[in-house]
Amino acid sequence: MSAIDAAVIFGLSLVVGTVAILGGVRIVLDRDAGIANAAVTALIGAAVWAATSYFAGWIPLLGIVVMLVAWVGVIHWRYPGGWGTAAAIGILAWVVAVAIVYATSLVGIVAPEALGIPGV
Repeated sequence: MSAIDAAVIFGLSLVVGTVAILGGVRIVLDRDAGIANAAVTALIGAAVWAATSYFAGWIPLLGIVVMLVAWVGVIHWRYPGGWGTAAAIGILAWVVAVAIVYATSLVGIVAPEALGIPGV
């Protein structure tokens, strides 16, 4: 993969993550989260996901749980509400991201596995 391919995938992943988190926050908290705040949350969440994946991803089942809790923890830290609110935002963000990736793959823009969304 070339550097241009990696940059395009990074950019698309950031856009999808930002829109997904923004959608989840708007639905759960019923307020505007701000695009910049959602983008920062997506960036921090991706970094935390990558770090926990590196250190705990190899542990069967427990590694995935640790990564998910860490990612939801970023949402909990960045937005008001408790852990339940953060988990709801995370679930809705995942649903929105899957819908976006599915729609773009139907049109032939990207392959679903290219953006690295879990479960796609």
